[in-house]
Amino acid sequence: MQRREFNQLLNTLLKPETINDFCPNGLQVEGKDEIRTIVTGVTASQALIDAAIEKNADAILVHHGFFWKGESQPITGMKKRRVAALLANDINLFAYHLPLDIHPEIGNNAQLAKLLDIEIEAGLEPVNNSVAMRGRLKTPITGCEFAKKIGQVLNREPLKSLVRNDKIETIALCTGGGQGYIDLAAEQGIDAYLTGEASEQTIHSSREQNIDFFAAGHHATERYGIKALGELLAEQYSFDVTFIDIDNPV
Repeated sequence: MQRREFNQLLNTLLKPETINDFCPNGLQVEGKDEIRTIVTGVTASQALIDAAIEKNADAILVHHGFFWKGESQPITGMKKRRVAALLANDINLFAYHLPLDIHPEIGNNAQLAKLLDIEIEAGLEPVNNSVAMRGRLKTPITGCEFAKKIGQVLNREPLKSLVRNDKIETIALCTGGGQGYIDLAAEQGIDAYLTGEASEQTIHSSREQNIDFFAAGHHATERYGIKALGELLAEQYSFDVTFIDIDNPV
């Protein structure tokens, strides 16, 4: 498929124009015109780029790309080395941030909810395209049981704040760095909140507002959207797609 057609395909699927983001979504670094072989991963790190070069990939498709608002603009140091490697090997870089988080089927929230047996019911925010979601566990379980389940499914033990004695029925979630939504979840009387990261104040919010909290890792909670997107491209459009998980403890 030609690069321009591929970019249009992704934009049609993920609809980046419907949400205000912190980075450009879509093609970020231009490479070869025709795309057959794709490497997917969470972040466009040097390790992922090097792995894509080894696989002779035509394109890299990630959740965390380049050119974030507020970052230093000069292409120097680490950023220069990453971009130089892409250009030297004529590899396209495509990135989709919030559009991949919120997609109702292949998005990070949807995929994590599926893995943890959470039925998503609505957005947590009272707006269209809420980044955080709310729903309920298919089978109510205790906070300890849910923490154990997270550890088994994601292969990492979550940071947790368990403040309730009752089983968890309702739960809100936002993959990645979504800890700030815990207060909104508490305001809505939700039993528990699940995200990737925690801040110092997050635990106080949990304790003082009586809401169980789980932080399962930014990377660990956001592996599944980009993986599902790659699988869709392979199944429906016959691309040669390889998901490469560059581990990150955060």
